[in-house]
Amino acid sequence: MTNPGFRFAGVGAVLPDTIVTNDDLGKNMDTSDQWIRERTGIGSRRVGGTTSGLAAEAAALAMKRANVGPDDIDQLLLATTSPDYMLPGTAPAVAEILGLDCGAIDIQAACSGWVYGLVMANGLLLQGEERILVVGAETLDRMTDYTDRGTGILFGNGAGAAVVEKDSSGAGELLGWDLGADGKYIKILWAEHAGTMKMDGKEVFRQAVIAIQRSANAALDRAGLTVEDIDFVIPHQANIRIVEAAWKRLGFTMEQTGMRLEETGNTSAASIPLALDKVLDDGRISDGDTVMFIGFGAGMTWATTIVRWSGDDRSAVTS
Repeated sequence: MTNPGFRFAGVGAVLPDTIVTNDDLGKNMDTSDQWIRERTGIGSRRVGGTTSGLAAEAAALAMKRANVGPDDIDQLLLATTSPDYMLPGTAPAVAEILGLDCGAIDIQAACSGWVYGLVMANGLLLQGEERILVVGAETLDRMTDYTDRGTGILFGNGAGAAVVEKDSSGAGELLGWDLGADGKYIKILWAEHAGTMKMDGKEVFRQAVIAIQRSANAALDRAGLTVEDIDFVIPHQANIRIVEAAWKRLGFTMEQTGMRLEETGNTSAASIPLALDKVLDDGRISDGDTVMFIGFGAGMTWATTIVRWSGDDRSAVTS
């Protein structure tokens, strides 16, 4: 089967307006700005909005930057662990807001979901589709207890999206990937129906570092690459200490890493596209760069993709 190429035609991201700082949280729990920053790297997070509303707003920005309309999208993949309803999925609501006439499906792989979506999008391109909208959106404030120091300091809301399309020029390509899950770790991070998140923080930290290392190496092996071949890495934005610990094992540096954790907190499936949007704004990725995306989260799930970057050029877009 001919490789269709893999181009990020447009990327968009949004955060709700309401900011909750570490000092705000200190009013309702025994914590402080210094305590939270030292242990997580988080300074604030956003709350409010709906998953479908944030997803549609981010997707609309991505579509504008890709210069495409509703009729140009062949499939919508929405990664979320905080859907608007138990039934139906949230993706059809997003498709309705955007005016899409295509398949629309939710992906529930927690913090790995958006990277799962990239692999699924590549498969759809291989099957003949032209353009896939991959969105990560979360309203985690609805399942977060902001009086619980173990979880309340971590989570926030946001959305990010990418229009992924065939790249007939051959410049862009999905070079390697790895997807995985281990259900015996379900009860290290979970939430019951209508409940709030519970977490075994030490075990999440330990398993996340292991999963990152294993998944990154598996994707590198599939791509026939080494750590030295990677120009830039965007990991799930859960905790800066997890990333630092994993990077020591893998050999990546923080200088080649895209982070947005300080201002967003952990936004689960939205975190990687949110960070990607910021990285693009800052001009840190260029066409031809080899970029790795790494997700890890509840389930436990993990996912890595390696792409040769082609696409979104912010200098060519007028507001």
